[in-house]
Amino acid sequence: MQCRKFILLVLLPLFTTSLAFGQSEPLKVVVNYLGFYKEKKDLKYLAAAKKSIDSLVVTKKDSANLEKRVYQSLVYSTILNVDTLNQLNQPADFFPKTVDIVEKISANRRIRNHPEKLAFARQCIANYCIRRGFGYMNKSDFLNADTYFRMAQQYAPAYKPINAYIAYSNNKLGKLQDAARFYNNLVAADSMKAEYIQNAANINIAIGDTVKALEIIKKGRALMPGDKFLILDEANIYNNKKDYKALEPLLGNLLADNKNNPDILFVAANCYDHLNQYDKAEDYYLKAVDLNSTAFDPVFNLGLLYYRKSVTDKAEDDVLKNLYYAAKWLEKANEISPNDIKSLQILQHIYTQTGNTKQLNKINSKIKQLTI
Repeated sequence: MQCRKFILLVLLPLFTTSLAFGQSEPLKVVVNYLGFYKEKKDLKYLAAAKKSIDSLVVTKKDSANLEKRVYQSLVYSTILNVDTLNQLNQPADFFPKTVDIVEKISANRRIRNHPEKLAFARQCIANYCIRRGFGYMNKSDFLNADTYFRMAQQYAPAYKPINAYIAYSNNKLGKLQDAARFYNNLVAADSMKAEYIQNAANINIAIGDTVKALEIIKKGRALMPGDKFLILDEANIYNNKKDYKALEPLLGNLLADNKNNPDILFVAANCYDHLNQYDKAEDYYLKAVDLNSTAFDPVFNLGLLYYRKSVTDKAEDDVLKNLYYAAKWLEKANEISPNDIKSLQILQHIYTQTGNTKQLNKINSKIKQLTI
């Protein structure tokens, strides 16, 4: 599966709404420090804000005060969000302590009067979790990456790219069903990206759900009809299913984007071959062989094509001409893969039909060696 680089995004700017709460004088000091940080971007103001709010939350009664705890959550979550190098030397339990504060104010019924402040704190926690998840991802620790990405999703469920992070981690962990579920959730959203669609399709193919993969690819192509990767993915599905009638309409765009790709040329040739469009099949087989003369399949198929044409031809000259070309390419196929019994058996028929005793004895000897 193709893996693309993810971009770590900050979900919210700092303090998009008013912090006014009808604060007491001590809380106004906290608000002022937060305002100074917003203006100066100097961490010393966050350190001062934390020291100030911590001095106000000491007793159980303080902890039960929603106003104080809301400001404590704002200060703590802001530090989590912006102090990425822990320059303020917060203790190891600072993150779980911040989460605990936010969870407790979330459970307070009166917090519904202050949704913006709660949303800000939760988004800061989500940012922190995404950043930690990426840190573990970069170390290939996908188990911990998954843990932090899932926590981020709890705090920012509307932020759809998290589905991609979770899906990617689960794919790396070998949890393909979970990866498929999160990719499918992602592409079900209104806004989709080509890489999401491609990864979702690929993971569904990996778990054997080609119906879902096709559904996703077609949805993606309806939005991005010119995306060459999606065209290739759809073509691969039809080719693997041997659905050549469905594959044929894609060949024009597919070949335009892959003129010098011998594998794509072979897919096109094989498709036309099965649709009995022999002239086109011959043309693309020859182009594929010209680009990669050591590949067995296009060489063998080309020989087989000429042999089939010799059976359907009525004019004796055409029959002999096609038998000649069939023998030529099947001999070459035998050079590439000397142990392939199919090419030898067809050559056996050709040399029997043409009365070429010398070549027939040679082929019979090879077949005998391989089948003893």
